[in-house]
Amino acid sequence: MKTSTRNTILSSIATAFALTTVIWLTAGSLASRFDVVNEKYFSFYYPWQTRNPTTMAYITVWVGYALHNISAWVVIYMAKKENPKYQTGFRWFNWAMLALNGVFYILHWIQTQLWYDGLAIAVPEVTSQGSVVLMLVVILILETPRRGLAFGKKVKFHKRFMQIVREYHGYLFSWAIIYTFWYHPMENTFGHLAGFFYIFLLLAQSVLLFNRAHLNKYWTFLLEAFVLIHGTLVAISQGNGIWPMFAFGFGAMIVLTQMYGIGLQTWVRRALAVSFVVGMSLFYTLSGNLAGLNEVIRIPFIDYLLIGLLYLIFLGINGVVSLISRKSTQAS
Repeated sequence: MKTSTRNTILSSIATAFALTTVIWLTAGSLASRFDVVNEKYFSFYYPWQTRNPTTMAYITVWVGYALHNISAWVVIYMAKKENPKYQTGFRWFNWAMLALNGVFYILHWIQTQLWYDGLAIAVPEVTSQGSVVLMLVVILILETPRRGLAFGKKVKFHKRFMQIVREYHGYLFSWAIIYTFWYHPMENTFGHLAGFFYIFLLLAQSVLLFNRAHLNKYWTFLLEAFVLIHGTLVAISQGNGIWPMFAFGFGAMIVLTQMYGIGLQTWVRRALAVSFVVGMSLFYTLSGNLAGLNEVIRIPFIDYLLIGLLYLIFLGINGVVSLISRKSTQAS
């Protein structure tokens, strides 16, 4: 890894840590100033919202989210119009993305301090989680030509399908990250801090568009695999007993797909796969919960199912468009 790329990545991680630290240090008084529900009434109910959200909370969070999202899309669009080459230095669009993310970080912090509520007061929690899941699934598709879809095996998707994914993934990822960023108030619970740290890493990747660091295989592996750490630690902190599903489910995705993209030797991949299977088997055996082994396949099953569904949707739409185009050609 070149020094400039390494420094860029380390600076991104340090910045994410610093921004998370600010939230940790400044959110202590929120609980005493706002009447937060702080109780999960049912699945996908988000407890970090006030019992009686104000009109200003609705207005400020939606305006903040919309302006942040639209601004990011504009920068991406204008940058792509220039068709720039990847390089190590920052150009105007990198600085623009850095500036707008910094401005909206400050605005979201102020919005939390004054009105607390994020988008959670208007939309269910599953939308925030679903946006991140969709992003991770599209990453699997995007990386298929380089590392395969499972065990390094390449899948030959339709050429137009891959063109669409490559052309528009930046818009989708920006939406997923920014939507999730504005969904949560800047609370200092362990789950919130871990989540915001992850979001800041992902926002850093958006800053690095057309920068060589954006393509660095170790950096992108970190961004993709960090969900294992985040999901597992948050589940443990919540004490709901489902942390093994996240630990072994996302661990399975690393063994099945993600480790094939970082240049490991064959014997290393095999050793990691064997270690994963042995560790998983020992855990479920010693815990007396062999029936819980089905947890391991849930996340990989959902990921691959969504890949299949997205591809089927594309094939259906593409087939209809091709049929209409042929009929139009014949008619003329």
